Amino acid sequence: MTSTNLHYLGLIETGKLVQSRKLSPVEVTQAALDRIARLDGALKSYSSVVGEAALTQAHTAEKEIASGKVRGPLHGVPVAVKDLCWMKDTPTSHGMTILRDNRPKEDGTVVARLREAGAVILGKLQQTEGAYADHHPKIDPPKNPWNADLWTGVSSSGSGVATAAGLCYGSIGTDTGGSIRFPSAANGVTGLKPTWGRVSRYGAFELAATLDHIGPMTRNASDCGAMLGAIAGADPKDPTAVPVPVPDYLANLTGNLRGMTIGVDRKLVNDSSDADTRKAFEEALKAVTELGATIKDINFPDSTDVVNDWFPLCGAETAVAHEATYPSRKDEYGPGLAGVIELGRQLSGMDYQKIVLRREAFRGRLRALFETIDLFVIPAQAVAAPTLAKMATFGEDPDLLNGLLRFTCPFDMTGSPTITVPAGVTANGGRIGFQFVGRHFDEARLVTAGDAFQRVTNWHKEHPSL
Repeated sequence: MTSTNLHYLGLIETGKLVQSRKLSPVEVTQAALDRIARLDGALKSYSSVVGEAALTQAHTAEKEIASGKVRGPLHGVPVAVKDLCWMKDTPTSHGMTILRDNRPKEDGTVVARLREAGAVILGKLQQTEGAYADHHPKIDPPKNPWNADLWTGVSSSGSGVATAAGLCYGSIGTDTGGSIRFPSAANGVTGLKPTWGRVSRYGAFELAATLDHIGPMTRNASDCGAMLGAIAGADPKDPTAVPVPVPDYLANLTGNLRGMTIGVDRKLVNDSSDADTRKAFEEALKAVTELGATIKDINFPDSTDVVNDWFPLCGAETAVAHEATYPSRKDEYGPGLAGVIELGRQLSGMDYQKIVLRREAFRGRLRALFETIDLFVIPAQAVAAPTLAKMATFGEDPDLLNGLLRFTCPFDMTGSPTITVPAGVTANGGRIGFQFVGRHFDEARLVTAGDAFQRVTNWHKEHPSL
């Protein structure tokens, strides 16, 4: 196999070739670095590339594998991480100009665990400012590899672009209101938002502490399972990382959904999404049915309050996260991030408590729903493949933001796990995705469902012509 054939292989697939010594991790890493050098000047998915360090990691992996030491499915495979994850002595800016010179003194937990798994880290991936809705005005945003006029999603935009364009075999994203799911849908990749508390947040800059989720973005569901298995679990450095056993997410990939009851609220989907999204969603439901699942029509709990509450709650938590630099350095902030911080700073204690109570009530209603179903299916976003022109005011247009968050932020407010998979394409080449939603800490079922869906569809096998 030549290096020119490597870039769109799956993570597990590449790992098997490396770990069986049919491919050299050094060869794979160099090919990835060469592709980044050739393409990313236009795509702008990376904020920094650590080529020398990556090759050193690859040489170490090669020696370990040659000696019979295989750390797991990620060993010797190049990946990349969102720029809010601390990486020792490496620029980590959180998409912010005021942090452009920040070089952490240690790895964050997710980065450390990727290293422990033997993954080769290629660099840091570009993101929106502070992981909110918009890129900083002075930072060039990533470009959608399918169509440069289309949105790349927020805030893990670089993760979505790099993974879709074959500039890494998997990436780390984060999701506070949809920022794994939007870029996964927009770029045609698979993204897994774990249960809040499944993955340690130590060494990751906050947007909103009780809403932030860290998870993998890859080209298929099983690869997500492999990455999640490497990064999940309790962490003494983060007391909110829940000490729940981490299963083998690849152990039950049956290729079918027999015995699963999957809920769908067709009225919610039809009333809230555009024609392209509705069409792709119905086709996805057909595939799910053919895989043996029982489709159950349900009435999803009214999420109007939690969607509306997300904004001031996110704002208050973001204001706390930025207290050291805002408002003292307000002029260096872009309008989107500054706007949500100002919203949070205006929130009263009594209004905050009302949000907390409504949030807990919604969590209870969703918990009750999952007593009757195994999974819930819903589009990843209400508008398929929006253009950059349409999204130009995303962070400052509450109606637009509210409309898109309708299918995503309820599951950040509840901390529920989701997996987003590609499921269609628009006339302008844009990608469409939908999400399975599961019970807390039932990510294994999500991986099984996503993998089964991808065995009977080919959307995840389509790649940009780059």
